[in-house]
Amino acid sequence: MRINPEQIESLKLDDELDFEALLNESERRLDEGKIQEGVIVRVDNDYAMIAVSGAKQEGRLPITEIQDKSGNVLFAVGDKIEVYVSGNQERLSISHKKVEKLRKLEQKIAEIKDNYEGLVVNCEIIRKNKGGYVVEFDGVEAFLPRRESALRDDGKIIGKQVKAIVIGVNEAERTIVVSRKKYLDEIEKNRESNIQKLLGELDKVHEGVVVKAASFGIFVEVDGVEGLVHYTEISHKGPVNPMLFVNTGDKVQVKVLGFDSEKKRLSFSIKATQDDPWKEIEDKLEVGDTIRVVVSKIENYGAFVDLGNGTEGFLHISEISWDKQLQHPSDVISEKQELDVEIIEIDMTKRRLRVSLKKLMPKPFAQFAQRVNEGDVLEGKVVKTTDFGAFVNVGEVDGLLHNEDYSWDKSKKASSLQVGDCVRVKVIKIDRSNEKISLSLKALEESPLDRFLKDYSLDSVVKGNIVDIKEFGVFISLGEIEALIRDEDLVPLKKEEIKIGDEIEGVVAHIDRQNSRVRVSIKRLDRIKEREQLNQYNSDSKMTLGDILKRREQ
Repeated sequence: MRINPEQIESLKLDDELDFEALLNESERRLDEGKIQEGVIVRVDNDYAMIAVSGAKQEGRLPITEIQDKSGNVLFAVGDKIEVYVSGNQERLSISHKKVEKLRKLEQKIAEIKDNYEGLVVNCEIIRKNKGGYVVEFDGVEAFLPRRESALRDDGKIIGKQVKAIVIGVNEAERTIVVSRKKYLDEIEKNRESNIQKLLGELDKVHEGVVVKAASFGIFVEVDGVEGLVHYTEISHKGPVNPMLFVNTGDKVQVKVLGFDSEKKRLSFSIKATQDDPWKEIEDKLEVGDTIRVVVSKIENYGAFVDLGNGTEGFLHISEISWDKQLQHPSDVISEKQELDVEIIEIDMTKRRLRVSLKKLMPKPFAQFAQRVNEGDVLEGKVVKTTDFGAFVNVGEVDGLLHNEDYSWDKSKKASSLQVGDCVRVKVIKIDRSNEKISLSLKALEESPLDRFLKDYSLDSVVKGNIVDIKEFGVFISLGEIEALIRDEDLVPLKKEEIKIGDEIEGVVAHIDRQNSRVRVSIKRLDRIKEREQLNQYNSDSKMTLGDILKRREQ
């Protein structure tokens, strides 16, 4: 990037910016040493000894300066080698790598010396010196004077990335001087016009440089103006973690979305520079379609799947398997695995697509209902307990063993079972419309009513003591069961005159086998007794045909 020097008088060296004074602040001056040719006279584990012409003694060169990445020494005894020599005749300082740096610096200086005004460079601060900072750009070192840095040294300045303008090049001194302050001054001066220019080019794609990545987005600089790419504007796949998506210094393509007047910054979008894959989804896919996807990321609650066109769908854990006890998606699927799934939702407004894996698998309830009938007895294992009972796995599905169907003893509850307990149950209902199964354990046992009916039937006379009095009648104990006498069946007794514990005699008036209930009636007992008395009276007063004939003969 280059700022037009014809428009920036402030970038020219003037009386206030004494180039020689800036150089004097730098520790990079090279008049203390020079490049010379030497000869390697000895090589040991740590150093190579170099004989330099005119020097009274040999200089020590660290062996690491002449090794490749694998640790192999690149020179041998007798080889000639260029070294940078500083110090004095009694104590030499030798460096080979410094020669390489200086050669590269000389090349850069020759490249820009006649046309450096307004040249903007991306720098990294690599160290401090007494006059300011040594920075690096394009593999060469430059000097950033402290008064030209516009930096606050917080102790974390080494490694910081900054932009600066080249303000001086001295070929003789092999020195480049840069200024961040002048870069910022010029950017601020032109910021408003640059913003307006960018806002007038909303359809244009711009190349920007990543300044910083944060959890909420990416700061990108375009034409000297910094803007934010919100994390929702990075990819059509959905929200992306910006810090995993880019690195500082990366170049990205963006479009301008607008200007945030409150935060006084531009809003950029990366995904706006790309074709919208959701348009393809809207045109080609429908709910119910089967598509091939790749698992891109697994979470506790489900998995994201790559549709292959730059978008992602979501596979919820409840749509992975018919097994309701599935603990984690990774128990069934893995990242990068290819799957055939069915689309169950396309929401273009929210840019959301949901898929199901289990819908392409045989439905467990249908399989169960095909092989099992009501009345069948099965072995099962308790998989969950609740206040109202326990769910028992009986093969492909779970059925409910309700507390009421657990035992004829009402004090015993299915909810007292433990997960993992094995039980033998009877299927008492298969609800195909709601896909529910009702199980019973007590149905496998003889009920108290069955035992009662071995000795009693309709109109059998029974006696029992009152155990409860309700608004609609009273309950009497008949051994293992309780029977209801409704108010209308208490006649001729008066309800207000009876109490708990009183013995009552009546007859069995109704038997409800399905619900294991019995009703007793005193009123019916009285009628039976009246009928029996009438029958007895009629029997005693009835004349036979022989009696009538005898009377006539007399």
